[in-house]
Amino acid sequence: MGLGLLASRALRTTTILRSSRVLITQNPGSPVRTIISTSERQTPEATAPAPQPDPLPPRKPLAGARVQLTNPDDAIEVFVDGYPVKIPKGMTVLQACEVAGVDIPRFCYHSRLSIAGNCRMCLVEVEKSPKPVASCAMPALPGMKIKTDTPIAKKAREGVMEFLLMNHPLDCPICDQGGECDLQDQSMAFGSDRGRFTEVKRSVVDKNLGPLVKTVMTRCIQCTRCVRFASEIAGVQDLGMLGRGSGEEIGTYVERLMTSELSGNVIDICPVGALTSKPFAFKARNWELKATESIDVTDAVGSNIRIDSRGPEVMRILPRLNEDINEEWISDKTRFCYDGLKRQRLNDPMIRGADGRFKAVSWRDALSVVAEVAYQVKPEEIVGIAGKLCDAESLMAFKDFLNKMGSNNVWCEGITDKQCADLRSAYLMNTGISGLEKADCFLLVGTQPRVEAAMVNARIRKTVRATQAMVGYIGPPTDFNYEHQHLGTGPQTLLEIAEGRHPFSSIIKNSKNPAIIVGAGLFEREDYVAIMATIDTIAKKLGNVVTPDWNGLNTLLLNASQAAALDLGLVPESQNSIESAKFVYLMGADDVALEKVPEDAFVVYQGHHGDKSVYRANVIFPSAAFSEKEGTYENTEGTTQQTLPAVPTVGDARDDWKIIRALSEVAGVRLSYDTLAGLRSRIRCVAPNLLNMDEREPATFSASLEKPECKGKMDSAPFTSPVENFYMTDSITRASKIMAQCSAQLLKK
Repeated sequence: MGLGLLASRALRTTTILRSSRVLITQNPGSPVRTIISTSERQTPEATAPAPQPDPLPPRKPLAGARVQLTNPDDAIEVFVDGYPVKIPKGMTVLQACEVAGVDIPRFCYHSRLSIAGNCRMCLVEVEKSPKPVASCAMPALPGMKIKTDTPIAKKAREGVMEFLLMNHPLDCPICDQGGECDLQDQSMAFGSDRGRFTEVKRSVVDKNLGPLVKTVMTRCIQCTRCVRFASEIAGVQDLGMLGRGSGEEIGTYVERLMTSELSGNVIDICPVGALTSKPFAFKARNWELKATESIDVTDAVGSNIRIDSRGPEVMRILPRLNEDINEEWISDKTRFCYDGLKRQRLNDPMIRGADGRFKAVSWRDALSVVAEVAYQVKPEEIVGIAGKLCDAESLMAFKDFLNKMGSNNVWCEGITDKQCADLRSAYLMNTGISGLEKADCFLLVGTQPRVEAAMVNARIRKTVRATQAMVGYIGPPTDFNYEHQHLGTGPQTLLEIAEGRHPFSSIIKNSKNPAIIVGAGLFEREDYVAIMATIDTIAKKLGNVVTPDWNGLNTLLLNASQAAALDLGLVPESQNSIESAKFVYLMGADDVALEKVPEDAFVVYQGHHGDKSVYRANVIFPSAAFSEKEGTYENTEGTTQQTLPAVPTVGDARDDWKIIRALSEVAGVRLSYDTLAGLRSRIRCVAPNLLNMDEREPATFSASLEKPECKGKMDSAPFTSPVENFYMTDSITRASKIMAQCSAQLLKK
């Protein structure tokens, strides 16, 4: 075909395109070609606007992600995979993705720890950025367009995962983290299907961190979560990063144990199997366990926990998230005391024979013996003492039964006749546990929160780190994990502050939200009323301790049952009534001064462990532990919470209130309720706040309320610590083998 013919065809085609008519080519053998004119294109159907794409469906933020825009002007808008999100200034790209409902993989990032940015697993693509960015460390900027599922982001994550697995051992079948391991989950979701490294994997020597945390450091991926937790939350400088390059490892530099009371939390935050629970090692897989939500009773904080059980045995205890109480941490005593629930348990009702030995009997026989003895003594010679771990239902039934027997000498451990139960503000933490973060000055009087309530201490430390709040402490020398001033050891220092002669007086006076925390150990002092009168003077004279918007006058209770017992009125008429008692009923009370009980007194012990008081008992009633019953507990700030049965009761044990209800029937003073609902109706008449589950009932308090003038004088004796051994404070922890190991190894001087 010649060039002339090609040129003529091109010219003809151009003519056709320029014309507005339908043309037919002049070659008869060629097919007919029609061309639509411009006028035909402009029909209404052709000129209709193109359909708009459907709007993006609304997305839900990931669990726990929430945005509070206090000032809408400070909000910025970013786009995550094309989805617009409004977030406050200062949020990171990763947090913006969480609000948009996009899950970004991460190992080193933790919402309660400082940002490290060293695992690089959270890489995302940002428009106009030359390379993927680490979303955990990149602040979000207005109009930023973030892409999380592009080929570049996926390839970057696969490469990072390949590097992480380069030296990670193939331990999954024998690793305790298996089934709940972040590395397993994220390598499946974001990793490649093969690796290219064939070199020999490195190995690292394991560290000895004590009896609680097991280490397999070859599995460590150097995310430094444990290092940051130890230094920021726990307040101990035990862990650090050593070496460089392939020789980098986490350790203690000089071999030492991890001595923090919160050390077990590194098990939860470790994303791999490098740090696991030593007592739980090789015991069970997580899919074999039944999870039950419950409450901790080893102190008065009421930390939210999850009890994992298999069959009749509690296998482990883990924390539950509760921002107002324990956040997501728990103390080592809470986490590891569970093995005490299966040791030294009382299984059957028993009566002490003439030879001094106990003999197992039926419930009918045991109840008959106790009822017969109770009828032979005078009402004023009957004394009842409830223990540290009793729930509100058993306390109510216990008080009602002894009152029907004619006795008012019924109280709870840790409460004395000098304690005022009329005003709830006199024995509660009025600011609330989370409210402590608003305080800018603390005065700790006769209390050591680190051993009395570890989660309250963690909250104070968090406040001190965030706001540089001043902390003054009056009491015996002790080890705090934050900056504080040791003002003195006894009431004399308190008097100087009240009179304005102490330098700390001006600090309290100039503070906007000062908080005074009084230890419940002062309840036992003879001059308790005079001490509280002096503290009231400080609150009135020195500034803003008590205002209409802020009540900084707090009491830190010691035991799980104290707050409910005070609400229900279990206060003794006289503390000395035990010295003349002929019938003593101990309901889980193991820290009673039994040497004061007369030799001829008849002692009934109702409890779940064979602890101190069992040796003096004449009759034993076995009861259920907190993990085996449904019970109501009130914590030190006045929040009511509930335990649920995780495992069946041991042997022939029964719930505390059921035992008392049965005894009242045999004794002829039948209580008016025989179900849990009926018992709670009775509680509603006395303390209705105990039925508002998971709600904090603040104390009604008036700053202008005048209290009677105290004429007593304060003793010059220094304050003492009510907790001698943090790891052994009640019958469960004293029966625990793990707590015994902690006492032996971690409390060595």
